[in-house]
Amino acid sequence: MWDAHAHLVGTGDAASGIFVNPKMQSLLNPGEYARRLFFLNAGCVHEAPASVDLAYVERMHNLLEGMRPGAKLVLFAFERAHGDDGRPDMARTGLWVPDAWAREVARAHPRYFEWAASIHPYRADCVEALEQAKRDGARAVKWLPAAMNIDPASARCDRFYAAAARLDLPLVSHAGLERALLGTDVQAYGNPLRLRRALDAGVRVVVAHCASMGFDRDLDRGPNGPWVESFELFARLMDEPRYRGRLFGDLSAMTQVNRAGPALARVIERSDWHARLLNGSDYPLPGVMPIFSADYLVSLGLLAPGAAGILKQIRHHNPLLYDFVLKRTLRANGKALANQVFETRRFFAPQ
Repeated sequence: MWDAHAHLVGTGDAASGIFVNPKMQSLLNPGEYARRLFFLNAGCVHEAPASVDLAYVERMHNLLEGMRPGAKLVLFAFERAHGDDGRPDMARTGLWVPDAWAREVARAHPRYFEWAASIHPYRADCVEALEQAKRDGARAVKWLPAAMNIDPASARCDRFYAAAARLDLPLVSHAGLERALLGTDVQAYGNPLRLRRALDAGVRVVVAHCASMGFDRDLDRGPNGPWVESFELFARLMDEPRYRGRLFGDLSAMTQVNRAGPALARVIERSDWHARLLNGSDYPLPGVMPIFSADYLVSLGLLAPGAAGILKQIRHHNPLLYDFVLKRTLRANGKALANQVFETRRFFAPQ
């Protein structure tokens, strides 16, 4: 069981190379400031001055020790925003977690961690960076297009897609509305339909959160097509026969109060999708208290009332275990998520 969606967070205090935009550290920007504190608090490192980076890793290590042997986190690097010229744009970068830090953390704790690179496709050296990441053991590549200024439908990505398909490096790309991080904030780049270019190039694509929040233009009906729920566009792609075995979705964040609802019920009910769904926690978010509510899932009929109390206790003990047990307990119209949704090593380490 490899948790398919986990974030490395820090402040750069351990020679990690992590960069946090100054706007996220100033009370003059209260929204961004609070968001940074939420992440650090969830990782139990808000009171670890001068050792945040290492304390965050140690916290993940401790949580995994409380899981069954074989459970791992796939830790995401996080690329800088880049301009259309392919150069880093630090002013519009909310967070940068270099590939080297994700790689070294995984190497230092191979029993607990795998890692995913994050490489901007507009970089002049994107192909070389992909090849190096593959040699260094990266299991995937992570994008957040809205924050990084990546248009997945642009011809600028073609070199990247050809290399990713050749190297069999899956692309994990956020889709739908995205408000997690400061960045370029081009929400249109999160349209699931913009990932057709990668799919048609032969890339295995994982749509993070199954695009379960927001609305996007129906580009299949033209550039000014009607606004449609992002999840419905994801579902359309999932139901296209040509993308079977190439298009996947991850369940990270789908149990949050701002996402749980019809989309979560649909992925539980669609047992024909389960072989193409990957469980991920979106760690450290399961530890952010305001955005998860077992009681809310009970009110939606997705969780039995008697389960809420013990789930709350598990969450205080171990948020990773909470995320796992919660998703194993969900029901929609009598259906549950299949075992294979959680048996994710098969996807990242195919035999």
